[in-house]
Amino acid sequence: MHNSALGRAEESRRPQVVVIGGGFGGVRGAKALARADVDVTLVDRTNHHLFQPLLYQVATGILPPGLIAPALRRVVTKERTIRTLLAEVHGMDLERKVVRAVTPTGQTLELPYDYLVVAGGATHAYFGHPQWSQFAPAMKTIDDARMLRSHILGAYELAELATDDAERAARLTFVVVGAGPTGVEITGQLAELARYVLPEDYRSIDTRRARIILLDAGPSVLAPFAPKLQDYTRRRLESMGVEVRLSTTATDIDSESITVTGPTGEERIVARTKIWAAGVQASPLAAMLAKATGTPTDRSGRLAVHPDCSVPGADGVYAIGDMVTTADRLPGVAQVAMQQGTYVGRRIADRVRGDISTPAPFRYSDKGSMATIGARQAVAQVGGVTITGHLAYLLWCYVHVMFLIGWGNRLGTLYDWLRSLHHARNRGHRLINLTGATAVEELPAAA
Repeated sequence: MHNSALGRAEESRRPQVVVIGGGFGGVRGAKALARADVDVTLVDRTNHHLFQPLLYQVATGILPPGLIAPALRRVVTKERTIRTLLAEVHGMDLERKVVRAVTPTGQTLELPYDYLVVAGGATHAYFGHPQWSQFAPAMKTIDDARMLRSHILGAYELAELATDDAERAARLTFVVVGAGPTGVEITGQLAELARYVLPEDYRSIDTRRARIILLDAGPSVLAPFAPKLQDYTRRRLESMGVEVRLSTTATDIDSESITVTGPTGEERIVARTKIWAAGVQASPLAAMLAKATGTPTDRSGRLAVHPDCSVPGADGVYAIGDMVTTADRLPGVAQVAMQQGTYVGRRIADRVRGDISTPAPFRYSDKGSMATIGARQAVAQVGGVTITGHLAYLLWCYVHVMFLIGWGNRLGTLYDWLRSLHHARNRGHRLINLTGATAVEELPAAA
């Protein structure tokens, strides 16, 4: 079945703007057009807007998914010129100015546009070893976080059932690959779970004996941060019992182990739970645009765009966020996507009003970087100032809760944070599904 923009473009003579992606950049771009004389169609293959920086807290039982993933329709409900469509983009005809998308029922949509904003984000990158994904899951979606929660908490359940020491040790060994902010944050939470949250819940195992390893191919943790914060983070993790292995590269991963090569040579670590936090690859939409326009991409698949975020050789098409690269090599963080989204939305609004002057190039305003290290501890650098410990943690909490959408989600998140901090570090969201967790083979058959 074929449908041409559900009749909207035919009914309206206003310029049509199609925004692909309901993440940080896409939502900001759509909202920046709310008062412009245009109709905006926001297309995403999921029905929610995901706050990715808190995914690791879903994976470790602190937060429920709904608090960080409000319905996309609700996010833009006050902007009456924006509609959302649940569909996956399969193609773009830049000559006809049409986006082709497919709905969950297989219906094909053709969405005509005058202006197109592509904010497809990024996905996991396993550096030429895609088969590793089934043994070392990563976190980019709510489903990823739910599955990872089953991996992590399920490991303790199966360790409780283990009948020999070797099997128990394998279940209680956790390896995190990648010591960037995501890797550090989830490693800190793994240590919190093992040493403070779970010990009283199990009878046959001592969860405090869990072995938690953080490894990275680079020489430091939190590579983008100041050396002072890198040193603090490493010391803090090691004080929590984490083995931090730097200049160490994963060379093979299977269901039972990970093989690494580091300063002391090659080693096989028997571990049933591996978590990937080492790299990202641009959305396939970047390759789609690159092929259509002849625009180059970098080795991570990111599309090279002009300083105003426009795509070379494609009139009225802009690309933003993690799927693009610019001359100043901006980091792949939420703030970049959000600022680019606002910039592009305003640029399109200017063009609709008849302003055809050359725009000032996009300029990123760095608001700082921060990462947590377990409960009550964090590091932050803001405007050249470095902060550690409790103060950094409070700053991290404030910034992240204020970026959540809706006061209900903000208050709910604060409640769960306070409960996890002050009531025996309780984790209120520990529901797991072992049969759906690919890193956990199977439960023993019921008697």
